[in-house]
Amino acid sequence: MRIISVNVNGIQAAAQRGLLSWLQAQNADVICLQDTRASALELDDPAYQLDGYFLYACDAEIPEQGGVALYSRLQPKAVITGLGFETADRYGRYLQADFDKVSIASLLVPSGQGGDANLNHKLKFMDDFAHYLDKQRRKRREYIYCGSLYVAHQKLDVKNWRDCQQDPGFLAPERAWLDEIFGNMGYIDALREVNREGDLFSWWPDTEQAEMLNLGWRFDYQILTSGLRRFVRSARLPRQPRFSQHAPLIVDYDWTLSL
Repeated sequence: MRIISVNVNGIQAAAQRGLLSWLQAQNADVICLQDTRASALELDDPAYQLDGYFLYACDAEIPEQGGVALYSRLQPKAVITGLGFETADRYGRYLQADFDKVSIASLLVPSGQGGDANLNHKLKFMDDFAHYLDKQRRKRREYIYCGSLYVAHQKLDVKNWRDCQQDPGFLAPERAWLDEIFGNMGYIDALREVNREGDLFSWWPDTEQAEMLNLGWRFDYQILTSGLRRFVRSARLPRQPRFSQHAPLIVDYDWTLSL
């Protein structure tokens, strides 16, 4: 099973850069998109369909302010939108597809950038989502959360980390949140399960210097319940081609998706 996750920073712009033709060629079973900035009605347009895939979308009240989508080769048994709390559902931040023994979700965390109000909104979402994850891990099924989290977990996840400790995305409370998820809660960071190298980033500031010097952050994850740990076969963050400020995260699992 191959799962691709990518924050597109607007699906229209990403499609113009060749996203959909690239995705069509990747042989993925499930594709999770974040920050589509499009309504579910707009995504019904044939221009956004992939041959051989079912497409599902969850949009924000104001479509330009979020939205997630999911392509699946296999039609899910059920599709769930929303998490049941305002910081998620108003902004179209969560979409889940249920299969036989596993659920796969596309998740968009607020960036927290742009001032104290935005950061507080992010921290509230993180607190709400942590409570949700704590409940979910008690269920008798596996989960894969494909998330654009806008949090770099460890020092090796940020270039020049010493200079970034006061920046949203690498603040102590944000990193402690991931410590809890990957620590006490027992969730798995799919990439780090198979690759401990540094300089593996998924987001870069929109500057020529950041691109040239690889001044990146790892903001994008596939978060797994513990039962999936031994099924992670490979994970990579290709820098090129890129269709937004984010690189795609491609993870292969020794798992066959079924109903």
